[in-house]
Amino acid sequence: MNYRILGKTGFKVSEIGLGCWQLGGDFGPVAEHTASDILAAASDAGINFWDTADVYGGGLSEQRIGDWTQKQLEQERVVVTKVGRDGALYPNQYSKAAVKANLEASAKRLQVEAIDLAQLHCVPKDVLMGGDLLAWMEDFQQQGLIRHFGASIETIEEGLFAIQHPKLASLQLIFNVFRQDAAERLLPEALKNNVGIIVRLPLASGLLSGKMTAQQTFDEGDHRRYNKDGAFFHVGETFNGIPFNTGVVLAEQLKSLIPSNMTLHQVALRWLLDQPAVSSVIAGASKVEQVKSNAAVSQLAPLSSDMHLLLTRFYQQSVRQHIRGGI
Repeated sequence: MNYRILGKTGFKVSEIGLGCWQLGGDFGPVAEHTASDILAAASDAGINFWDTADVYGGGLSEQRIGDWTQKQLEQERVVVTKVGRDGALYPNQYSKAAVKANLEASAKRLQVEAIDLAQLHCVPKDVLMGGDLLAWMEDFQQQGLIRHFGASIETIEEGLFAIQHPKLASLQLIFNVFRQDAAERLLPEALKNNVGIIVRLPLASGLLSGKMTAQQTFDEGDHRRYNKDGAFFHVGETFNGIPFNTGVVLAEQLKSLIPSNMTLHQVALRWLLDQPAVSSVIAGASKVEQVKSNAAVSQLAPLSSDMHLLLTRFYQQSVRQHIRGGI
């Protein structure tokens, strides 16, 4: 595993991270032993950067991480959580006391005195740009509740606003082969401001795994079933905002263009790692084998300049027009 510095934090994090949404059971039930096996596999693979949130399984993801890490105290890792989407706050009930209470609850579940990095969790645009939340996070940092803070955002506009805050350490965003626009302006600005970039949805909810078909079915509790058209939260969080059947077709087309010695999954993750502004790519995994295959991409050689050009053209000509929900 290769490691990179995460913005202003100074943390040395694995360039492939572990997304832990699934540990809360929000994609379908996950047994306790399965969750432990996934965390152990990540640790064994050198993945020391784990991303969770207070709303994943109503705190279950955080609790499982906290319980597991307490048994593995000799291993250093960076655990990132998020705040702002809990029903007690979202969409318009934010107060400094309430946000602090949620962060304190996260710290308790994670069993830490101070949270390594806490990120605002896709809060409404007007709330983010109002500025109060970022000021509160700076206060919580000074109080020692959190070591660093960042923002998980939906759009480039929100990202460009957030990175102007002098203490903002990280920005988490949707960025992948099927969502490339952030590379034009946002990522260079983040580098300039020493803001670490954390990539979520690196495989566009599985479309870029190269394994999905039009006949694919999802569990009733899986957001890829109930939020495919944005009925419950931002449409961009599911299949990148691309209609599912369209995404499957696009992935099949792309598979025919990539090197014969690489899978679409490998190309998609390696493309992200080739971006100099990216600190870590948080890839979810519901099986140990997925953890291992994600981690292995860290050791692959960078893609050729010709492949990067091909992927950019494919996105601009064939993909971008299908994205819903803004970019």
